[in-house]
Amino acid sequence: MPELKQLDAGHAPAVLAFELANRAYFAASISDRGDEFYDQFADRHSAMLAEQEAGGCAFYVLVAMDGSILGRFNLYDFKDGTANLGYRVAQHVAGRGVATATVRDLCQLAAARHGLRTLRAATSHANAASQRVLTKAGFVPVGPASPADLGGKPGTWYQRDLALQP
Repeated sequence: MPELKQLDAGHAPAVLAFELANRAYFAASISDRGDEFYDQFADRHSAMLAEQEAGGCAFYVLVAMDGSILGRFNLYDFKDGTANLGYRVAQHVAGRGVATATVRDLCQLAAARHGLRTLRAATSHANAASQRVLTKAGFVPVGPASPADLGGKPGTWYQRDLALQP
């Protein structure tokens, strides 16, 4: 059974493999990160760990029994009990409820471990799968997301009050 783990230095090779294996799949629904992201991955991973250690965010990976990464789930921009949520799952597990179940689990962790009261997530109008994940995980639309929020694509911000656990 997959396990949600907080990101650490040892996850770097598996996370890079996950990102490379799913690059084209991700680029079909969200902006591509560009070659520089992959070329400088080790530095970016270290920077993420430093940011996490400083307490402004929390990064998680969903790890399969074989050690491969099935998804990334990030809480970022902590401020006044609120954080933003971002996530992506591997193509071979998409559409199987993995993202929804993990987002629900992360909502509980966000409240219990990080003291958060509200999570926000933006998704483009074209990303129906992400809209379904958020809705099934208890998020409600709260307003438009600017194209600057979503790599040039229009979309919607969703929000969940973590005190209203399902």
